[in-house]
Amino acid sequence: MSEPELTGRPDPGGVSGVPADPAAPDETGDDLDFQPEPILPEPVRQRVITLTAAVLAGIPQDELSVPLRKVAKFAPNRRARMGGPVIAAHLTADPIFRQRVSQRVVTEAGDLGAAVVDGVSPAAADPVEVAALAYLARPAGWRDLLDAAEHAVRLEAESAAVGEVLQAAESRAQRAEHDRAVARVEVEKLRDELAKAHQELSAVREESRGTAKALREAQAALKKATDSLAAERGRLAKNTADHDAELRRLRAKLAEAEASTSTARQDARQQRAVDEARLWLLLETIGQAAVGLRRELALDPATILPADATAEQYADRPAGAGPSARAQSQDDPGRLDQLLALPKVHLIVDGYNVTKRGYPEMSLEQQRTRLITALGALGAQTRAEVTVVFDGAEKVHGLPPNPRGLRVLFSRKGETADELVRRLVRAEPAGRPIVVVSSDREVADGVRRHGAYPMAADSLLRRVARG
Repeated sequence: MSEPELTGRPDPGGVSGVPADPAAPDETGDDLDFQPEPILPEPVRQRVITLTAAVLAGIPQDELSVPLRKVAKFAPNRRARMGGPVIAAHLTADPIFRQRVSQRVVTEAGDLGAAVVDGVSPAAADPVEVAALAYLARPAGWRDLLDAAEHAVRLEAESAAVGEVLQAAESRAQRAEHDRAVARVEVEKLRDELAKAHQELSAVREESRGTAKALREAQAALKKATDSLAAERGRLAKNTADHDAELRRLRAKLAEAEASTSTARQDARQQRAVDEARLWLLLETIGQAAVGLRRELALDPATILPADATAEQYADRPAGAGPSARAQSQDDPGRLDQLLALPKVHLIVDGYNVTKRGYPEMSLEQQRTRLITALGALGAQTRAEVTVVFDGAEKVHGLPPNPRGLRVLFSRKGETADELVRRLVRAEPAGRPIVVVSSDREVADGVRRHGAYPMAADSLLRRVARG
């Protein structure tokens, strides 16, 4: 008869804890009634799996199903723990496998196994061991052995629980007795301390009465001192506020005075520097005036000569003969050379007035560049101070670097170059020779009133063209 194929699926009942199919045979040999598999107590179930796992490796591989073969390969200490569900399922579902296991387990159990097979439970034997062997061997009355084992396990558990309860009760009783003794000692100590405390309390009460009286007196004095202190603080706060206000006022005055002093000092230094510069220029002019005194006396352009005046009064001229104009005009470059030869002379040029008369076809940038270059050369030849002034209303582009000794100025917004020329003339000290080049009649008249020598733009153009 071939062995049926077994699976690792646990069959509920028997070793797994749930009754199996009632159709399964009891296999006692003399009991033909079919009864369900009993529910084993947990200690008995664990012992059955342990005994089966111990003998599993000794069963031939061809007598084991595939899941049991895998379990048999586990290490002995892991076989019952990891293969327990598979072993329990096969013990419940496979009677043949259980018989093979029971033969080996009973044999290894020796006299105890033989006694269990005979249906006898030794009095000194472990009821769990007896129940496990009875479940595997299934002798006559094996269910009674299981019941007895279950009863013994229950009694043992209850006995252990009662023992733990008794032990806990004894422990609590011992702790209570110890606590009672300690409490008695503490009560005696507390009584002594209470007596001392009563004595100390009486002394403290007496002291407290005296202290309370002193405290009331101190509180009254403190209140009086506090009132006085509050009044003093009020006066101090008022004085402090007045002092701070006065200090802020004085600091403000000091700041104003310092600012005024700083401004006055700066203005004085600036004015002193201007006065010193004017004085230095005047002294330099006077010091060198002796060399050009002769030319200095003939600075103004003369319209007639003394001989011409005499001839007008005392002589006749041939018909068609006019007066001989030997005097130099404002357009004469020779006149300009004489003026530039004066010591410490300052040449001021109205820039666009000259360039628009000399080369109007050029752009403003080209006009400025040409005039600045020519004035730089003229200043280097004559060693005169040269200043050229342009209107600054339009945006300046392409201004070349200033030649050495040449001052290039642009009037500010809201002011013309003519006004800047007049300011430059007024800034010079009286007596210094100043030459202003401009064909503007108003400019010429204005600077002449301040002692400057006006020259026309053509004189400068012919002079720089010649040079």
